[in-house]
Amino acid sequence: VNRKLSLPMYSSTGLSSEQITDLVARIHDLREAPASRAGRKPTLGLYKCVVVALIYLRSNRTQASIADQFHVSQKTISRTIASWMPILGQALQDCTPTVDDLDVSEPLIVDGTLLPTWSWRTMPELYSGKHKTTGVNVQVACDLTGRLAFISDPMPGRTHDAHALKETGLLDHITTGQLIGDKGYIGLGMITPIRTQPKQQHTEEEKRFNKSVNAIRYMIERVIANLKTWRILHTDYRRPFTTFPETITTVAELEFYRNTF
Repeated sequence: VNRKLSLPMYSSTGLSSEQITDLVARIHDLREAPASRAGRKPTLGLYKCVVVALIYLRSNRTQASIADQFHVSQKTISRTIASWMPILGQALQDCTPTVDDLDVSEPLIVDGTLLPTWSWRTMPELYSGKHKTTGVNVQVACDLTGRLAFISDPMPGRTHDAHALKETGLLDHITTGQLIGDKGYIGLGMITPIRTQPKQQHTEEEKRFNKSVNAIRYMIERVIANLKTWRILHTDYRRPFTTFPETITTVAELEFYRNTF
C-alpha cells in the first residue's frame, strides 16, 4: 500500500484515517484492484487511488483540480475515478441494508430528495416540477433516533414521492402505520400531517397533531442533509448519466460504512 501521501483530513474524504486504512485493506483483500494487474506500474498506488475517489465523491471537484493536487494528468484522475468507483462499491456491498433487512416493527421516518444532474435534452423525465430542475429521486428512511436505515435506488426526477416509495417495496415490508412522512405521502396509510381542506382551517387539535408529526420529521431532513455532505449528490453530476446510479450506490455504501465503523 502506498503511504507516501499524508493522511487526508476528514472534511476532504468523508472518512477518518482509520476508516480509510480499513477500506484500503478491504480492497486489497479483494485482490482485484488495478494495482495488482500485470503490466505498466500505475501512476497512483492503491492508497492514493482510494483517496482520489473519496475526494471526488466528497467534494465533486473538477478532475483537473484533483489532478493538480496529486501532480498527475487529468486523464489519470478520470481513469482512476472510473476504475475505482465499482471497486469501492464491491468492497462495501455488505454495508448497505435492503428492504428485507429492515425490522418490520421499527417505526421509520421517510422522505424523498432530488439528486441533481445536468439537463439532457434526450431525458426530459429527469425534470422535477417540484424542484424546478433535473435529477433523480431517491427515498431515504431513518429511525426515530435519526439513524440512517435505508436509501432507495434512484428513479427519474419527475417521479412523485408517493409513487417512488411504492417502487422501493417499503410499503410491502413494513406496516404503513409504522411509517412517518410529509404531505406528499397522504393516501398511503402512513402517519402524515393533516392537509387543509379548501376554504377551511385546521382545528386546534389538527394543529397540535401536525406540530407533533413535524417535530419528528425533522430527523429525516437532518439525515438527508448529512447524506448530501457528499457533494457529488448535492451539486450537478457531470460524468455520463449512465454512471450516476453506480455512484449513488457507492456513496450510500460509504455513508452506511462510516456510520457503523
